[in-house]
Amino acid sequence: MSQIRKKNSSDGETKPRTSFINIFFKSSKRRPSKDESRKKSNGIEVADFQPSDDTQKTENILDTAEPPTSEMELGSRMEKNEQFLQKLGRKAVSKCLDLNNCRLTTEDVAEVGVALDAIPELEELNLSWNSKVGGNLPLILQKVQEGSKIQTLELVDCDLTPEDGAFMGQLLPIMQNLEVLDLSINRNIGSSLHSIAQGLKSTSNLKVLKLHSCGLSQKSVRILDAAFSYLCELRKLDLSCNKELGGGFEDSSAPLAVLGHLEVLNLHQCSLTADDVVSLTQVIPLLSSLQELDLSANKKMGGSSENLLSRLRFLPALKSLLLNNCALQSETFTALAEASAHLALEVFDLSWNKCVGGNLKLLLESLKCSESLQVLRLSSCSLVTEDVALLASLIQTGHLAKLQKLILSYNDSICDAGWAIFCQNVWFLKELTELDISLRPSTARDCGQWFGHLLCAVTKLPKITDIGMKRWILPAAQQEELEHFHQDHRRGIHFELGEFQE
Repeated sequence: MSQIRKKNSSDGETKPRTSFINIFFKSSKRRPSKDESRKKSNGIEVADFQPSDDTQKTENILDTAEPPTSEMELGSRMEKNEQFLQKLGRKAVSKCLDLNNCRLTTEDVAEVGVALDAIPELEELNLSWNSKVGGNLPLILQKVQEGSKIQTLELVDCDLTPEDGAFMGQLLPIMQNLEVLDLSINRNIGSSLHSIAQGLKSTSNLKVLKLHSCGLSQKSVRILDAAFSYLCELRKLDLSCNKELGGGFEDSSAPLAVLGHLEVLNLHQCSLTADDVVSLTQVIPLLSSLQELDLSANKKMGGSSENLLSRLRFLPALKSLLLNNCALQSETFTALAEASAHLALEVFDLSWNKCVGGNLKLLLESLKCSESLQVLRLSSCSLVTEDVALLASLIQTGHLAKLQKLILSYNDSICDAGWAIFCQNVWFLKELTELDISLRPSTARDCGQWFGHLLCAVTKLPKITDIGMKRWILPAAQQEELEHFHQDHRRGIHFELGEFQE
């Protein structure tokens, strides 16, 4: 795609051309006249939107396009469409239009707007990662009609403006079949959230709402609260990476409780305050359908989340719990360890919580009962030799048998004896595909004799593909040992050693 567009991607192009959007839709039914299009605008305010000169040129080009005059010509054009789409790595699917990351120009964007009127059966539209969509959203979507069949609308990182956000608020009430709305990484739409929230009240079938990194503030929580009671089918809510959101849940978390079918809640890096955590403590345990909870990178919750983490035991469906970099303290970690004994977790991430080091036994006691854990991340947890020895003992007794990914990187305090014990027992994890024991970027260290135990264990791990060992230095003898291993075992196992080899 980049090669095709290299000469045509600038805004200053002057040479008219028929772009791939025009090629793609030329075999579709003839578009309505301008008068008909105006009749179908359905009252959405678009009169103030002024297309650029490039856009007007595009409309003139499209007006003179002639429909195919015979079945033979139609077949020829369709064949050309397919060939062109193959170059783009795309497929022509009547109910799905996926143009994400296509480097759409202003001209292309205008043609998409015209083309949408030719595919009334459209159910999925993805325009993500195209910055020219920003400021042009009314031009693209103004022909969406009452009763639209669109179920999925993805506009990730489209550089949407506040005006685009306001237009979305007007558009949503006629998109009553909408199930997935992703407006993530559009940092300028936070100021028009009130309009969007008003529109969301009419999307009762919505199942997924993603507002990751949208410039939301404390007030945004209250604004969204007003819409939540209308979204009874919502399954996934992503408000992550809105750093100004902190403090917004202090008085406004209760409406979350009406989301009885919510399965995924992502509040990663939202600067949650201690008062936010107190409010969420009253609500999150009521979300009985919750399967995934991400509270990562909220450092202020470390000393105030004891009650919240303790009450997670009341979430019987919880499968994924991400709490990395939350500055957990010993009391909160103890409460979490006790609650985890009541959960059937598949993914557990406690990375970057230093309190885990020296206290891992509390968690391992709970994990003895776990028969479902597949991913365990304990990166940069200040683990000590005793911790990995206890982990090795748990593995040896047949626990954690379903573990597929084990991340122990950036725990530099573990001595060679600890790694030896671990490597002698890791072969019991027959489902393991990925293991990471890398050192910190500021550290480099010689491998001990445990490396031989690791190679021996790998021969007994039928599914292992990746072993992270960055900044571990292999002496010449161990490098030769690794070369012989690769010659004898041609399984494509990747040892990631980095650049610190002798």
